[in-house]
This record gives sequence, C-alpha cells and structure tokens, in this order.
Amino acid sequence: MARAKPKSVFVCGDCGNDTPKWEGRCPSCGAWNTLSEMRAPQSDGAARPRQWLGSGQRAVRELAEVSADSRSRLALPSAELTRVLGGGIVPGSVVLVAGDPGIGKSTLLLGVAAAVAGRVGPVLYIAGEESAAQIKLRADRLGLSGKGLFLLESTLLSDILQQLEDAKPALVLVDSIQTVYDDAIPSGAGTVAQIRECARALMEWAKSRDVPVILTGHVTKGGDVAGPRVLEHMVDAVLYMEGDPLSAWRLLRTVKNRFGSTNEVGVMEMAQDGLRDVEDPSKAFLSEHRDSAPGSVVAATLEGSRPLLVEVQALTSPTVLPVPRRVANGIDLSRLLLVCAVLTRRLGVSLASEDVLVNVAGGMRVSEPSADLGMALAIFSSQRNVPVPATTAAIGEVGLGGEVRRVPQMGRRLGELSRLGFRQCIVPESAAGEIRADAGLGLLPAANLAEAIERALPGVRRTRG
Repeated sequence: MARAKPKSVFVCGDCGNDTPKWEGRCPSCGAWNTLSEMRAPQSDGAARPRQWLGSGQRAVRELAEVSADSRSRLALPSAELTRVLGGGIVPGSVVLVAGDPGIGKSTLLLGVAAAVAGRVGPVLYIAGEESAAQIKLRADRLGLSGKGLFLLESTLLSDILQQLEDAKPALVLVDSIQTVYDDAIPSGAGTVAQIRECARALMEWAKSRDVPVILTGHVTKGGDVAGPRVLEHMVDAVLYMEGDPLSAWRLLRTVKNRFGSTNEVGVMEMAQDGLRDVEDPSKAFLSEHRDSAPGSVVAATLEGSRPLLVEVQALTSPTVLPVPRRVANGIDLSRLLLVCAVLTRRLGVSLASEDVLVNVAGGMRVSEPSADLGMALAIFSSQRNVPVPATTAAIGEVGLGGEVRRVPQMGRRLGELSRLGFRQCIVPESAAGEIRADAGLGLLPAANLAEAIERALPGVRRTRG
C-alpha cells in the first residue's frame, strides 16, 4: 500500500495560526508575509487531541464553590524580581524572560536557581545553549556553590520531560526555549511549530505538577520575542530585560502578568558577582546630576506603583544639513517632535536650523507624558545656554496648545522629590489647588509652557533678537 504524501501547512510567525495554503496576508491576525511552510506530523490511525491541562474528565463547577489556592508563592532572593512578578512565582506558572543577547538573562536566572536550590528544594537547569563547564565558570564567577542545582545538557523534549519526572524539582529553568525541539515534528529547532509545541508541553507539565517553569527567549531586531506571538499568549508572565550592555543598569519590565500588575519595573545593577538590586533607583539615576549643566532637568515619572526621578538631558546644536535631526534616547520620538513643534509654534523658539538631541540619563525609558514639561525646559535651557537650578523639578504633560496638563498621582511624585531634597517643582496650575506639597518643597504652578519657562528661568527671554 502506498504511503500517504506528507501534508504541509503554512503557519503564521506572529499569531501561530495555520492554513492549508499559502497566503500573502494571515487570515487570523492580518500580518503580511508571515506564513511559512511546515510539514504536518504523520500519525498512524486517528490523531488524539492534545489537552492543555492533562487528560481525564473534569466536572463543571460553579465559581462560587471554587476555593482559591492558599499556597504561598515561591520566595525569590531578588526584591526587584519579586516586585515585578507581583510578590513571587506562583506554583505551576510559566514565566518568559526575554532580552537582547548579553543583557544578563542567564546571569539573573542562575542566581535565582542557586538561591531557590539552597532554600526551597532541587532546581533543574536545562542548558540548551551552554555546556555544563561554561555554566560552572559563571557560577564560580558569581560565587555560587551549586548545591541542589542540577544541570541537564539536552534539547530533546522527550528527554527533558523524562528528567523532569525523575528529578521532581521545585523550580525548572529552560535556557532557551528556542533550542528545545520535539522529534515528532518534522522541522528544525526554533521554528514556529517547534516553539509552540515545546512550550505547550512544558506548560502542561507545569500546570499538572504545580511546579513553576521559567523560560528564556530571544528577541528580534525589532525588540519582540522571537518565535510565534502565541508563545506570549500561552505563558502566565512575560518579562523584558532592558539596558545598554555597556552600562551597569538593567531594567526588568513586565508586559504581561496574570497574577499581578503589568506596569511594574525592577531596577538592577550588573556587578562582578552578578545582578544586584538597586534599593533607591531615583537616587542612583540622579547621582551625577549637576547644578551648572544647561539642558538638564529632573522629571518625576511613575512606573507602576513606584515613583522614579529621571534626569532629562537635551542638546541643541546648529546643523549644516537641510533637514535638522531629532534624536530621542529613552523618550518616544513622537513626544519629542510634539514638544519641538509646540516650542516653535506657541513660543517662537526657532529650532528649524538646529539639531535637537534628548537623552534620559542612566538608560531609563520613559513611556508616559509626564516628562513632557521637563523635556521642553531642557531643550529651552540648552538653546539659551542657561542652566535650570538642580533643586528644581518639573511634572506635567504638554498639550498642542502649549498648555501644561495634569498627570495622575501627583502626591506620590512630589513625595519622592521631597525625600531627595528638591526645593521646588513646576506643576500644572489645574492640579496645584488639589495637592499639598511636603515640607520644604515649594510648588510653582504654570498654566502654559510660557509660564513654566518663566518659573524655571526667571528673566530669560523666550525669543532671540
């Protein structure tokens, strides 16, 4: 009897949806040119459906009769990682940690694995990218003994699942998910089908055994997790490690968390003995803030429940190019263009013949508009070459009409400024009557950008001439 010809399916690299024929646009998510051909696995007889939470019939239960799990979360040695995860790792959860190569993902997870192994129970570290000798060298550099930490140099899914059953670990780390493959799937490791099925199998094992699993993932040039987008939908939490590899600061940001907030950020410092928690990030970011530097203003931002003070730096320089450059590092480029347009149109500040470069010191990235006012003051200060006093900060969003708008949780931001010794802060006039500054911190209300500049730099002309 002739064997059936192997079938092919076309899988979308963004959402993981498969179709029987190739199309230029994915019918599920609408992305263009993301379908890739893959061989469908062959099976003898009828294929059995794969289940996410194990086999067996489950009775329908009313939500009011379901009791919440009273088991405590798995304690972690890093207070910053605990904050980002919402209080620790939930038993049976799957966490994905992504970041650029060399950013410190393996260093972070090795320290977590060693601490959990010494306090809770055995930890299984599945090494798909490094040998045991390389991991041992890193452990020696970090001063880790390795007691209770077991290594598995394998990328075959069946071997990994068998070792998980035999070892019965308290925590599992997979470095990385792109190297794991299932020999039942006729495609190479790292493909859409392999990542999806291997992650599904590990997630099913974690849920059925109530053992947390931490996966590391590669990122693309665009900064997204490599592989199918369905991988991010499957796991319980997605963490991104950010930072300049040449700098010591590392930011751990959560973009998905089923058991906590998705707006938290952890601040760490890369040292010789591994990643250390930064107990006072605002003080660390402002450690080199100077009084006599034009184009430097402190802005009070908010990351989740934590107020953070950042130094916004700006530099304006005459250009010889027909189109001046606008460079934003740590600030959304669209916000920089908006502020430059408002300065030019509403205040008559001529920026058409000057390059404008804005940077957030320390590698921090500000995503909320509360730094608009600080950025505008920094640009104006740089162009006039007049420094803003180091004890003056700014909080507020800049509107297209030049008005200064209020931002949420002003009290927490002002409290952080007062704690670090700032004497005055420029705030939106609409919020000045509803907030109370701490002792020693004076409020300078401003209804628009012109008034804010007058408060920060009294007597400085807004236009040249």
